[in-house]
Amino acid sequence: MERMTKLTTEDYHPDTTNLDLMSIAEIVRLMHEEDQKIPQAIAKVLPEIEQAIMAVVHALKNGGRLFYVGAGTSGRIGLLDAVECPPTFSTSPKLVQAILAGGSEAVMIAIEGAEDDLSLGRQELENQRLTNLDIVIGIAASGRTPFVKGALNYAQQMGAKTISLVSNARSTISENVDIAIEVITGPEILTGSTRLKAATAHKQILNMITTATMVKLGKVYKNLMVDVHASNFKLRERAKQIVCEVTGVSYIQAEQVLEQTNYQVKLAIVMLLTNTVLEEATALLAQSEGHVRRAVELRKL
Repeated sequence: MERMTKLTTEDYHPDTTNLDLMSIAEIVRLMHEEDQKIPQAIAKVLPEIEQAIMAVVHALKNGGRLFYVGAGTSGRIGLLDAVECPPTFSTSPKLVQAILAGGSEAVMIAIEGAEDDLSLGRQELENQRLTNLDIVIGIAASGRTPFVKGALNYAQQMGAKTISLVSNARSTISENVDIAIEVITGPEILTGSTRLKAATAHKQILNMITTATMVKLGKVYKNLMVDVHASNFKLRERAKQIVCEVTGVSYIQAEQVLEQTNYQVKLAIVMLLTNTVLEEATALLAQSEGHVRRAVELRKL
């Protein structure tokens, strides 16, 4: 097992040895300065992030699922990104899933020892009936969490694509993965507290992965969430605003068409832009694999 003292994320920050003596203003200023290093660190791994997105798009287009696997903060960050996909992009909750060491209870309360069990990561993916169509992203700031390593090892055995997201170079969980994203944010101002810079960098990268993936899967038209799941008043109002913005119709017209489509925004937009009825617009979207722009162009042919 790798010694924690060798890890960059466990190093002492040379500028914060007097953290307990600093004023609030000094602490806040220092934290803000340290956070400026995050985009610089992410910039260095943009090629790896692009490769990861391409792999995720391929997997999801071909019937696979995306699994985030992590412990503690890393697991919760994966969960935060996963649970936002259904309301934002109308995806099935099964499409992007988060697996946390310790299970759902670990969301609110730390489950001691769960992350140290190599076999539990494998077991969790076995429970999900992982296949070679799926893709697994192991998240661990340290890059050595046994739970995550066990999950990645099993995914590799099953022929699933594997990606690591870590904050230490040449990490143990990155050794055999298909794509390694090692975003080096350096020592934390509070030694070893990777919920700070490391976690923030990981959250931003997961945002990139799912957002860009959903764009390529046809969940976005222009820069609008045209696959938003209008499950409450706020989201229904957003759906109407999107239809108005794209098609130029009135609020009342947008509402009427959305009611016909059961608030499927893409369908409403295609109906209005192509001047078709529900059945024709549905067929156009099916032909275009859910891409609004392509559906509209098909009508022009």
